[in-house]
Amino acid sequence: MSQWKGHEQWDDDNQLMSQINITPMVDVMLVLLIIFMVAAPMLTQGVHVDLPDANAPQIRQQIEPLVISIQENGDLYIQNKKITFDQLAPRISSMRKAKPDLPVFVRGDGKTPYEFVARVMSLLESSGIKQISLVTEPQR
Repeated sequence: MSQWKGHEQWDDDNQLMSQINITPMVDVMLVLLIIFMVAAPMLTQGVHVDLPDANAPQIRQQIEPLVISIQENGDLYIQNKKITFDQLAPRISSMRKAKPDLPVFVRGDGKTPYEFVARVMSLLESSGIKQISLVTEPQR
């Protein structure tokens, strides 16, 4: 029995005491945290538009929204895919059939003529979408 006393801890009742060493787990978690912090900005994707500044509250979503981007020259994008204005209604309808509660965000470049934004919003409304969020940059 004496040969084991140096390798293990015994309590007063001569029973083996088990302890969990959490140091390796904390090390792994910190490494994962750093990896995710570095990788998260790279995961953002989108079409480059210069959003107008506005003093609006931030929107918090549980599910990823459908983002429609409008560039200054009137080019339309659903997420990252360029589409024509005529393709917008059928694509929106098919996406809404799959996910009826899908939130819709419209990102219009700050220099985009209002006519383009109004046409997209009108088409979205005629497709049955009643709630549309306009994306802006926080006012500097």
